[in-house]
Amino acid sequence: MTTKRIKRVFPGFTLQPPVSDIQALASRYSDDDTKALAAGKDIAGGKYTRTNLMVIVDWKSKRRAALLKENTDDEIEEALHLAVHAAEPRTAFGVLTGLSGVGVPMASAILTGIDQTRYAIIDWRALHALGVRNWPIDVNFYLKRYYPECSRMAQQTGFSLRTIDRALWQWSVEKP
Repeated sequence: MTTKRIKRVFPGFTLQPPVSDIQALASRYSDDDTKALAAGKDIAGGKYTRTNLMVIVDWKSKRRAALLKENTDDEIEEALHLAVHAAEPRTAFGVLTGLSGVGVPMASAILTGIDQTRYAIIDWRALHALGVRNWPIDVNFYLKRYYPECSRMAQQTGFSLRTIDRALWQWSVEKP
């Protein structure tokens, strides 16, 4: 069997699992994201509530949830509204990372919940599965290097960004 090669955008990325394992890894994805994706859909539909945001934050990182208490309901509502309607991803990230307790990885999870076709989650597990050990998790790294790599993988393999996300996460869970 020949292994399909993926052209890399950033030379530091090397997909660790074989492309042929992506679907199986994604199907074994062990982190239930059902409620988080439903909350993201609600946010996309105009329900810009703390409750919906907290569902996503609790799913991504329970320890970050306490930091969100520093934001008012109005701040959360406005940030979610602006992020949903942002024409540019940089704007959506900027608005969300302006909230207390939201860095680029959390913002990527929130945005992925809202629109799985436009965003991918960046975190240490995904980067581990791409062979990256040290990285600057800032919006420039996400927009200029990480997201293009995920998008390229999705295009070249025919899998959705969310399938790629799940496979990367699961591979990292299964590997030491």
